[in-house]
Amino acid sequence: PQGIGSPSVYHAVIVIFLEFFAWGLLTAPTLVVLHETFPKHTFLMNGLIQGVKGLLSFLSAPLIGALSDVWGRKSFLLLTVFFTCAPIPLMKISPWWYFAVISVSGVFAVTFSVVFAYVADITQEHERSMAYGLVSATFAASLVTSPAIGAYLGRVYGDSLVVVLATAIALLDICFILVAVPESLPEKMRPASWGAPISWEQADPFASLKKVGQDSIVLLICITVFLSYLPEAGQYSSFFLYLRQIMGFSSESVAAFIAVLGILSIIAQTIVLSLLMRSIGNKNTILLGLGFQILQLAWYGFGSEPWMMWAAGAVAAMSSITFPAVSALVSRTADADQQGVVQGMITGIRGLCNGLGPALYGFIFYIFHVELSELPMPESPSGGSVVTQYHLQQNSIIPGPPFLFGACSVLLALLVALFIPEHTNLNVRSSNWKKHCGSHGHPHSPQAPGEAKEPLLQDTNV
Repeated sequence: PQGIGSPSVYHAVIVIFLEFFAWGLLTAPTLVVLHETFPKHTFLMNGLIQGVKGLLSFLSAPLIGALSDVWGRKSFLLLTVFFTCAPIPLMKISPWWYFAVISVSGVFAVTFSVVFAYVADITQEHERSMAYGLVSATFAASLVTSPAIGAYLGRVYGDSLVVVLATAIALLDICFILVAVPESLPEKMRPASWGAPISWEQADPFASLKKVGQDSIVLLICITVFLSYLPEAGQYSSFFLYLRQIMGFSSESVAAFIAVLGILSIIAQTIVLSLLMRSIGNKNTILLGLGFQILQLAWYGFGSEPWMMWAAGAVAAMSSITFPAVSALVSRTADADQQGVVQGMITGIRGLCNGLGPALYGFIFYIFHVELSELPMPESPSGGSVVTQYHLQQNSIIPGPPFLFGACSVLLALLVALFIPEHTNLNVRSSNWKKHCGSHGHPHSPQAPGEAKEPLLQDTNV
């Protein structure tokens, strides 16, 4: 078989690290190019770009997963990484084409779906959680280091070097897949012909959402996930731009903020989460995480000074325990043959939020006229930003209106979560699902990765 050695989790880890390290380098340059390209409606256009990308990813992820079940993982790893990284060199060639290709690349920006399926092929069920955790931790580690490196190189040598370096790393990732990554799907599970049929039921992005109303407990959990993750997805799409252009953070400060938030989130999702689950129980951990998220979003909404953003960021790390706690609640209360169905619903709802959230935040910024009147000045030699007209809306009562809207949405999620019983037995009718899995002959459907803790940020949030 092509590749170096037998398929392993480490092949998947290297693919993820290189892809998101390349994108992380571009964090600071992207924020500058975004405002230079759309000076009048920066936040609205950012929301539309990320929203289109998120919705396309939501629609295409099940289809690409179904195709990879038939044709193998390696070719789709190559396809998703290539198209996800394709916009990188366009940043300096043509900013308009750069953002246009970013939007369209959402069709293939589903590397995690293929990577999780790759891991599922080569691990036993009891090993899978640890393997997914390793992939997620690698994702977080790449974003902890790369924005700071990109900001430093951009300040010293210019953004062009950063774009060239990011392009080189993306090409290295593609070459690594071509040369080193072996196929994980056994040959006997793949048909001889590329014209083999796939299951269109499995490729339907709305298939999992259609089952939501079949159990009242599942409905409560899904509503909680939707109301809590919608503002989170919107926040990730615009918050770093908000820090840079409205709060006056320098590129280095934004990079440091990402690093600190990433490290604290990793600690919260491992050590703190396990302690809370043992001490106060699963449901109370979810409620506590939602409470932290409300506090964090309200602080972002009313905060007008940089130190407030740093303090709210620490609270945001604690709010990251919510989704792992929800996943644990589902896995402990659902029957063994229902896990993929219920986790697939939650993953589908989060994918939908990745499209709706950024567009909603951009629209709210636009409604409240949160815009800039001029470009930020070049940074001083000491690394700090030269003060300019950043704080256009600082005299208003609510500096960040979308964040306050998000806090209200999470408050509704908290009220819904109060009605979720601690111990119950989920019963979702999934005869079609099980029939499909049985006829497909392959136990690792693309929905199975939903059982893992998802990364701190999604593909669409970089």
